Amino acid sequence: MRIHHLNCISTCPVGGRLMDERAESIVRRGELVCHCLLVETDAGLVLADTGFGLRDVADPASRLSRAFLALLAPDFREELTAVRQVQQLGFAASDVRHILLTHLDFDHAGGLDDFPEATVHLLTRERDAAMARRTMLDRMRYRPQQWSTRASWRTYEAGGDRWYGFRRVRPLEGVSDDIAMIPLLGHTLGHAGIAVRGDDGWLLMAGDAYFHHGELERSRYCPLGLRAYQWVMEKDRRARLTNQRRLRALVRAHGHELTVCCAHDPTEFERLAGRSTQVPAEALAEGDAARGEPWSIH
Repeated sequence: MRIHHLNCISTCPVGGRLMDERAESIVRRGELVCHCLLVETDAGLVLADTGFGLRDVADPASRLSRAFLALLAPDFREELTAVRQVQQLGFAASDVRHILLTHLDFDHAGGLDDFPEATVHLLTRERDAAMARRTMLDRMRYRPQQWSTRASWRTYEAGGDRWYGFRRVRPLEGVSDDIAMIPLLGHTLGHAGIAVRGDDGWLLMAGDAYFHHGELERSRYCPLGLRAYQWVMEKDRRARLTNQRRLRALVRAHGHELTVCCAHDPTEFERLAGRSTQVPAEALAEGDAARGEPWSIH
């Protein structure tokens, strides 16, 4: 199976270098990607997360929390939505048959509306928590305005057989056995990773189970601002830190045969995608754009 790495609209948080270590200073905005996977399978396309969608770009104030818009200032560019990148790769939106969600936060589920024919797969606990929206934070992070495809959702309980020591949810209705949902609770109550077996072995998209590549190293390093953001957003601290520890152990033991990435680290994205965070996937065939030089849609 072929895997495409898509950045479906970066957010630009306050705090600059405290968030991404790439900004010029702490008074400049930083950059956190919305790293999604597009997988070509014999039965059609599969998306792991959707990032922001067309309706978010067109009218963000009606879709997203004012507080998060001010804090994160997403770089709303239509050409970076998942549906536009799918189309520029030569596919139609209807070719996306399945969407697997790590969780339902606004920056992971905003593009659901753009794929009305796709079946959406997620953990039951995630759906239930998102629908309940019990706290003020829940009401800001979970946005029903993005859920027009709710009738096509398929939910699953955590648990199942094993994948490298982790529980693997299966079967996923209509989805290849080479794609697995791995419960990684903590950031949200129904958070999951998405594992895909491609030509080079397994790739685990860990979503928001961690935010910075240093967290998978022995130092467990994470920039101060980003660490604080994770603390604010977590729903189960013990589960989140336990799963980070398990992911570090996974990389130490099996890093030679699999790759782990998260949803928001621009360094990881550029390493895996082989291009700048600012370059849409369809520019892969264009040498200048693939090197991260200026690009524009025609």
